[in-house]
Amino acid sequence: MAGQDDVDCSGMITGKMDCNNQKSKRLASSSHNANKTSFNFLVEEMEMGSRREADDRHSIFGSSESFLPGLHDDIALMCLAWARRSDYASLPCLNARFNSLIKSGYLYELRRQLGIMEHWVYMVCDPRGWDAFDPFRQKWMRLPKIPCDECFNYADKESLAVGNELLVFGRELFDFAIWKYSSTGHDWVKCEGMNHPRCLFASGTLGSIAVVAGGSDKNGNVLKSVELYDSLTGKWEMLPSMHTPRRLCSGFFMDRKFYVIGGMTSHTDSLTCGEELDLKTRKWRKIEGMYPNVNRAAQAPPLVAVVDNQLYAVEYLTNMVKKYDKEKNLWDALGRLPVRADSSNGWGLAFKACGEALLVVGGQRAPEGEAIVLNSWHPKSGVMNGTLDWKVLGVKEHAGVFVYNCAVVGC
Repeated sequence: MAGQDDVDCSGMITGKMDCNNQKSKRLASSSHNANKTSFNFLVEEMEMGSRREADDRHSIFGSSESFLPGLHDDIALMCLAWARRSDYASLPCLNARFNSLIKSGYLYELRRQLGIMEHWVYMVCDPRGWDAFDPFRQKWMRLPKIPCDECFNYADKESLAVGNELLVFGRELFDFAIWKYSSTGHDWVKCEGMNHPRCLFASGTLGSIAVVAGGSDKNGNVLKSVELYDSLTGKWEMLPSMHTPRRLCSGFFMDRKFYVIGGMTSHTDSLTCGEELDLKTRKWRKIEGMYPNVNRAAQAPPLVAVVDNQLYAVEYLTNMVKKYDKEKNLWDALGRLPVRADSSNGWGLAFKACGEALLVVGGQRAPEGEAIVLNSWHPKSGVMNGTLDWKVLGVKEHAGVFVYNCAVVGC
């Protein structure tokens, strides 16, 4: 009995095992088919996504042919993003697709995502036109003439670089005006005006945004209002006002906060305090004694620049470069400028950040004629016995000795 029970039990177990094996096979087969179906579905989705991207690029750039024969468009665009900016001017001449690519601004957005940046210097040494300088290739380029009235050409102007745009602020016959030069279109377009048009204001840029503060309106009233410009939308937005109205002041971003220093509240009253705007909280903080150099009506606004979140300034009377100590709220003298700033109260001289270097642009007279000289110094190189190791970055011959406007565009 026991043996028979064992046999019967074994048969039952064997039957169950066979049954389980069949079920396992069915489940495995079902799972395999499901996985295969899921995999095929994912592959189809990826292929459809690639086709959609290709269709998108086709709709934007006008053709399904590769930009670089033998390379997928994604790889080709990556290669083109690493090309020098000065080469982009010749790409539209190749065909309509390259023309659409350059005008779309896609390459500049791709460069931004990849962290690729070249710094070009834009300046006016003649009121009638702008020049651009590519330091890498030592190449000067003449920009198209601004299609503005003659009043704008010869009136005082201010400029700032934001994103891949150059904004020029000035006055036309009846009101203030802003003209925009884009690296993508290589032409000038009239920009949307500020909510409170102004001149002699402070400004600073951070990526694709710019902030302007203070200044004077067309009636000469000193302002404390502040506005933000978004280069991606071309729109102006009001920000909270400063504590104190000021004109002939300077602005900059440092540690992702916007600062305004110097300036005057009237023709006779100068300011030594600074103000700090936290864009996250949208609140201003006054910093007493941040800029102890007293501005006069005849003097230029403070010449300041920020490199690696460190603030530098030019002291006109001594021709010295100074560095701001954030912790002590004091300025330390570093060394002398390569050109004189005292002879014209700081006017006609540009002091800018250019990547990891400080840039000084000013005129020099020599027996062979007048020229604008671009000098650069890398703060990381240090100070040797009170001397800064200035390097000549470029020279523009027969251009006079006065720099009316200057901006550095990084893109």
